[in-house]
Amino acid sequence: MNDVISLGGRGDAGGVGDGGVGGVGDSGVGDLGGELDPGVVYTASAVPVPLTPVAAAQVVAGAPATGSIDLDEDMGLGIWEMTPGAMRDVEIDEVFVVVAGSATVEFVKPTQPSIELRPGAIVRLEAGMQTVWTVRETLRKVYLA
Repeated sequence: MNDVISLGGRGDAGGVGDGGVGGVGDSGVGDLGGELDPGVVYTASAVPVPLTPVAAAQVVAGAPATGSIDLDEDMGLGIWEMTPGAMRDVEIDEVFVVVAGSATVEFVKPTQPSIELRPGAIVRLEAGMQTVWTVRETLRKVYLA
């Protein structure tokens, strides 16, 4: 049976403090931009994501912070998180699945109906879309870009 592993570390491996993702004994994920081990289950909700305050020019309300961590650069796979508040953004091409939190995404350009995000939601964004993210409960998504 495979172990369930959080990328935050297990055994004697380090965490995010040294810039790494942590590890799993000798076969761990290495540093940021590492690759996931085949056949191993990782827990997206347990991966530490370093957060930084959103730039003032992007803030619409509150004092949100965001952060991301690359799980596999070759695949464009990662985890992104945003704390409560609202911010403007210009999107890249990506597909994501929400694993925690709740938010509303307003599409400013091109104009289209707002969407509600909650765990299990799957969304595709196109490069250049202008959005406003309003997070009510810290939002975490796993993305493929």
